[in-house]
Order: sequence, then structure tokens, then C-alpha cells
Amino acid sequence: MSVSRHFDEEHAEVVITIDGRFDFSLHKLFRDAYRDIESEKGFRVDLSRATYLDSSALGMLLLLREHAGGEQARVCISGCGEDVLRVLKIANFHRLFTIE
Repeated sequence: MSVSRHFDEEHAEVVITIDGRFDFSLHKLFRDAYRDIESEKGFRVDLSRATYLDSSALGMLLLLREHAGGEQARVCISGCGEDVLRVLKIANFHRLFTIE
């Protein structure tokens, strides 16, 4: 399980990548990946390597959205596998985030 980040110059956004289970054990690492970034930046959460997502991960995504500007935030969730996408849709996150 890990969290990494990099700046995508081409799309002018911060990419946060989750590898493995996305659960409460990653709370501090996930928060540290964005809290020192200006809220005007766009964010992309890459879940292509995430194998699991629980309710605490949903909460962490909402905290990122708030940090990024709330309703005006540019936060995209990408690379979701079938199981992860199902959880996001059940939680109606497709209404709050751009999911690719």
C-alpha cells in the first residue's frame, strides 16, 4: 500500500496515485500528498493500482475535494477497476467528481 504524487505538466494537475488498498491506513499519507499544494491546482486521483476502497477512502476523497475548492474543485478520479468503480457509483461520487 502506498501513496505517491507527481505534477503532470501537460495537464497542469497534481496526480496522486494509490497502490493497493485505499483505506484508513493511508489517511496521513493521502492528506500529506495534497495539503501543501495550492487549492487552485487541479487534482487527479489515479486508482488504476487500487485493489480496494472503503468508506474512509470516500471520506478522504471528499476532504481532497474541499481542499481543492469544493463545488468548483477540479478533482478527477481515474483508472478505476470494476470493484472500485462500483463503490464510487453506489456512493454517487460520479455526481461530485469527474470519473474517467
